[in-house]
Amino acid sequence: MLLAPVGSILIRRNRMTQQSSRIDPARSAVLIMDFQQRIIANVASEPAAVVENAARALDAARRAGIPVIYVVHRGGPFAEYAPDVELHAGVAPADGELVITKIRPGPFSTTALDVTLRAAGRDNLIIMGVATSGCVLSAVRWAVDVNYTFTVLSDACSDGDPEVHRVLTEKVYPRQGQVIATSEFVQALS
Repeated sequence: MLLAPVGSILIRRNRMTQQSSRIDPARSAVLIMDFQQRIIANVASEPAAVVENAARALDAARRAGIPVIYVVHRGGPFAEYAPDVELHAGVAPADGELVITKIRPGPFSTTALDVTLRAAGRDNLIIMGVATSGCVLSAVRWAVDVNYTFTVLSDACSDGDPEVHRVLTEKVYPRQGQVIATSEFVQALS
C-alpha cells in the first residue's frame, strides 16, 4: 500500500488517469442504494456476498467517521408498501443515519441528495448499490456531471447480469473515478 498524507487515505492509482485517489473522511460520504429485500433477492447475482461486503464497508466507514446515507427506491413497483421493500437487515441503518427516498432509478434527480451532500461539505462519494447498471450507473454519471469524485466498491455492488457488472466496474467506471474491492477500502481505513 502507498503512504498517504495526514488526513486522507491513499487508495491506488486510477488506471486511466494515473492520478492517485485519496479518501478524506472529512469530505467523503457513503451512498448505499437500493439494498432493499426485494431488489437484492431479484437483482443481485450473489445476494449474500453483496450484503456481507456492504456490511463490512459500512462498519469501516462508521469507524472512520464517514457518514452513511441510505437511498431507497419507492417508485414504480416499489411505490406500494410491502415488507420486502424494506432495507435488508444485514445492512440496516445505525441510529441517526439519513435515509433518503427516491422514485426514479438514480439517487439525485428526485431527491435533495446533492443539496444534502454539499451542505455537509461532502464531495467524495463511496458508492454501493444494487444494481450496478441501475442506481450505481445513475449515481456515477450524475456525480461526474456535477463535479463529485467517487469510489465504487465493486463487490458491494451487484447486477442481474454479471457481464454488465464486470464491464461497468472494469472498463467504464475507472475512466472517471476509482473502483476498488471492499477489502481494499476496509484496509485503507484501518
